[in-house]
Amino acid sequence: MWRYEKKLQYPVKIRNTNTKLATYIISQYGGPDGEMAASLRYLSQRYSMPNEITKALLTDIGTEE
Repeated sequence: MWRYEKKLQYPVKIRNTNTKLATYIISQYGGPDGEMAASLRYLSQRYSMPNEITKALLTDIGTEE
C-alpha cells in the first residue's frame, strides 16, 4: 500500500515571472524538438527493427529520454 502526497521535494518560491523563459522551458519538454518527442520517436521506431537486440536498445534509449 502507498500514500500519495502532492508535495515538492524542494519548495520553490517564485518572486518574479519570466514568460520568455517559461516558454522556452515548456518547448523543451513538449515542443517538436523536445524530450517527449524524442522519446516517442525512439519508442515507435523499435517496432521496425529486425532483431531483438536493436529493439531492446531503442526501448532503453526511449525510456531514458
